[in-house]
Amino acid sequence: MDTTGRKIYYLAFTDQGQRLAQKLASAIGGGVFLSRQAGGVHQWTARFFSQADGLIYIGAAGIAVRAIAPFIKSKTTDPAVIVIDEGGSFVIPVLSGHLGGANNLARELAAVTGGVPVITTATDVSGRFAVDEWAKRQNCLVKDPKKIVQISSKILSGCEILVQSDWPVTGPEPEFVRQTACGNNEDDTRGADVTVSIRCHSGTNSVQKTPLQLIPRIAVLGIGCRRGTKASYLEDRFQFFLKETGIEEGAVCAAASIDLKKDEPGLLQFCRDRNMPFYVYSAEQLLALEGSFTSSPFVKKVTGVDNVCERSAVCAAEGGELLAHKTVYDGVTMALAVKPFHPDWKWL
Repeated sequence: MDTTGRKIYYLAFTDQGQRLAQKLASAIGGGVFLSRQAGGVHQWTARFFSQADGLIYIGAAGIAVRAIAPFIKSKTTDPAVIVIDEGGSFVIPVLSGHLGGANNLARELAAVTGGVPVITTATDVSGRFAVDEWAKRQNCLVKDPKKIVQISSKILSGCEILVQSDWPVTGPEPEFVRQTACGNNEDDTRGADVTVSIRCHSGTNSVQKTPLQLIPRIAVLGIGCRRGTKASYLEDRFQFFLKETGIEEGAVCAAASIDLKKDEPGLLQFCRDRNMPFYVYSAEQLLALEGSFTSSPFVKKVTGVDNVCERSAVCAAEGGELLAHKTVYDGVTMALAVKPFHPDWKWL
């Protein structure tokens, strides 16, 4: 793993390839494996494909392509896959160039080897704005990746796209890109090709049925629950909570509660099922937060703080805005806060 937290793995087929892999791992991080010691290329690929952020094969491209073929599922979940010749002359992204980060990783690797990053994606070749690369850099989930090609095709043909964002996007707009009015109403999306929002937008516009939606991963779920609450019940209430608040599921990136719940089985399982980090805070930390929170004498008597879900959500959201106040279900409370978000127009 490198210093940025990426899970990168190298597979070499010869001693020379292993030396190159070790050089790269020393520079940017990652684990190095030799094929004959790892059980072969297919077994190694099966082991790491679903858990890796980047797989780098030091050898022939054909071997890598055949190895990854059975595991390819979606550009939103597949890892970056890169092939490098043993001399380090050519660094070739073969899968997940934008959303998976293969293109940028290839540039990093090529800088170490002194080789050429062989980038073949059309927007990169033309030097034009890549909406999926931009989404990744801005920490946004792409709601419907099939629409990416529509946006890229429009830009590549020299036509302007309109981007509607609920937040102002700083910096100079890229060529063939224009930001429309900033807001979070359904009407604001009309005419837009791309929207940046954590809210559900179900309407249509004059350009296409619905714009490509980019969902910032900035929402934190604050949660409290009765002891013994099952994960399935929490999931059911969570889905209902999302419908009530109109927030996109993909926007929720973490959950938070009081430290009394740090070992609550159902809550921990709920977070594991969603691959979502779970943060806990002491009553003292929660009470130290300034702001207006829904107060409950009963909750204060039990936990030592007047509100758990709202305060923990704001705490984990780095002091961000409380977006949805406490909602009470049978034995469960939920609230939502959003981290500060400051998008810019950088995509490389």
